[in-house]
Amino acid sequence: MGSATGEPAYGDGPQRAYTSLSIREVRMTEGSGFRAMRAVALGWLAVVAVAGVGTAWAQGAAGAKAMTAATELKRHDFFYAGEAQQERMFIVRNGAVAWSYTYPGKGEISDAELLANGHILFAHQYAVTEIDQQHNVVWNYDAPAHTEIHTVQPYGEHSVMFVENGNPAQAIVMNKATGAVERSFPLPVAHPEVVHPQFRRARLTPTGTLLAAHMDMGKAVEYDMNGKQLWSVDAPGIWDAEPLANGNVLISGNNNKYVREVNRKREVVWEFTAADAPELDLANMQTATRLTNGNTLITQWVNEWNGPIDKASAPVQAIEVTPQKKVVWVLHSWTEPADLGPSTTIQMLANDR
Repeated sequence: MGSATGEPAYGDGPQRAYTSLSIREVRMTEGSGFRAMRAVALGWLAVVAVAGVGTAWAQGAAGAKAMTAATELKRHDFFYAGEAQQERMFIVRNGAVAWSYTYPGKGEISDAELLANGHILFAHQYAVTEIDQQHNVVWNYDAPAHTEIHTVQPYGEHSVMFVENGNPAQAIVMNKATGAVERSFPLPVAHPEVVHPQFRRARLTPTGTLLAAHMDMGKAVEYDMNGKQLWSVDAPGIWDAEPLANGNVLISGNNNKYVREVNRKREVVWEFTAADAPELDLANMQTATRLTNGNTLITQWVNEWNGPIDKASAPVQAIEVTPQKKVVWVLHSWTEPADLGPSTTIQMLANDR
């Protein structure tokens, strides 16, 4: 399906390239044929590139090791965090973990950002916190009883914006220095008495409005900062809604297994679903980010509360796809020295390579 911006018709070509941090198994479809390729214990960074027959793969695992090109291993520098039983965060630079920390909190990290000053601002269910890279807490706000906070963003130079799930739910702008609430307004929810599933991501737009993913209502809604509804679109299973530079909105459908770009007429101009890459078994497409190179980064979450994760068969944590739906990067890093755990937030830190 072509996009309203004149992009070429989308479709899967005969070639795919996968770059992974730690690949246990990658299956690829090429034309009408099928090949199952296995890369076992390739170390903590490996590259799988497919072009025609894939001559390096004909050499087996040893050949795959030889393909570990430095430029490919450094495809992205990124900050990483995820909803998990431990509040773990990582900075990956030049293909290695440069910084990591497990915050001793009791919630789950649903939103986090590496700030320009090197601090990390994160929402972790029962609080929103800012730390420096020496692990010192420089600011904290505890969620009141019977509320949860799953999203936060900087607001101006000294304030933050967050959404407080509760009865009522509300968007809040708070001054970090004084603790004063500078702005707040209530947000409608489907079930005021059930706090946890009301909201995850909310994002400030370039025009100064707030775009909220109403998880329990199945829609994305844009508000002005007085709480007036400006625009909305239905989005079953919504987890994340990101404003794009072209004015469109990028929406992830979580376990509905889609990411779609919607214009202001509520038309779907681009969509990627689990069916576009069946070999990756995408089950929870939690967040989506449009990269500066035009590709889309999609995170896939896995639930640790359902039981221990089998590292040998754990799902991919993220993929990068082109407008033509080609998967060009796969993140699968579940073993030391880079056991990143479940993914929710991946923030790119450098120009896309």
